Amino acid sequence: MEDPRPCGHPVRMLIREAATDDWPAIWPFFHSIVAAGESFTYPTDLAEDQGRDWWLLPAPDRTVVAVDDSGAIVGTAKMNRNHLGNASHIASASYMVDPAHAGRGVGRALCEYTLEWARAAGYRAMQFNAVVETNVRAVKLYRALGFEVLGTLPEGFRHPTKGYVGLHIMHRAI
Repeated sequence: MEDPRPCGHPVRMLIREAATDDWPAIWPFFHSIVAAGESFTYPTDLAEDQGRDWWLLPAPDRTVVAVDDSGAIVGTAKMNRNHLGNASHIASASYMVDPAHAGRGVGRALCEYTLEWARAAGYRAMQFNAVVETNVRAVKLYRALGFEVLGTLPEGFRHPTKGYVGLHIMHRAI
């Protein structure tokens, strides 16, 4: 399902369902972000096929892309239930923004989109399980959108330059 509304951020973009054909445009920045080892708990040597399988989720979960006016994919988000069974009413999401487009509202637009998706799908809250505390831009954005840090796993993430740092669990009711 496409969302044809402009997102009202400095970069005009369309957020739409991701297709398998989008993966070649996602992979270069996905690979760069994962290989840097600064913000995701994925293996830094993650193979392309496995990355695609982990990121492009089948229904009822979703993966979307943010596309700018030139047609370039500038970011992506995946959204899913955080747990199964009696905890399946809590959503989760992950975001990647092409570093060439960072700081221009792409991450905010994707986060707002996933919150709207979760609300429409009947979820009661959204939880992020592993937000690296040194990812200050993400933490600041999530706080601005109403998320709270519920707790921090001390030294839960081995940052390539900062050593062992905490992993925040962040939550927001919907």
